[in-house]
Amino acid sequence: MAPIKVTEINSEERHAMLSEFIKSITFKRQQITKVFQKGDEVEVASQVYGFIGSYYDATIVYPIGAYHYKIKYKTLLTDDESGPLEEMVSAAVIRPVPPHQDKTMSENGFRLYDMVDVFANDGWWFGFISGKIGEEYYVYFPTTADNIAYPRHLLRYHQEWANGK
Repeated sequence: MAPIKVTEINSEERHAMLSEFIKSITFKRQQITKVFQKGDEVEVASQVYGFIGSYYDATIVYPIGAYHYKIKYKTLLTDDESGPLEEMVSAAVIRPVPPHQDKTMSENGFRLYDMVDVFANDGWWFGFISGKIGEEYYVYFPTTADNIAYPRHLLRYHQEWANGK
């Protein structure tokens, strides 16, 4: 038997692979596997150009038929800023709020290329760790091509809702 040849992936290749992977997740509509009830806390994925890859905290106001919900955002306001924005959204862009992660957080924090969400601009944005300088982590966002530094307390490990889990 011939020995297995192991090739090292350089950082540019890894960066490109992770970017394509994140884009494939971000642009895919999730399978509807859960029925939400009035009052359920959820996250809603934005489908608006420039905001794709972001999730916003919301509450289910009521179901509309089998595949839509009226929701009320917790951080997004109406145009006149008089109150929380409410809108009808497809069930395919709603997921439960991910479990809190304090117990799973490493003592050393995040590592290079960890997939994370960053709380910024009123929502959670999906990217990956591209570097660390001092106490700040640089996060690269493939959907916007931005690379921005954030303190650890604004980051969480990214989790996907799949098969009801």
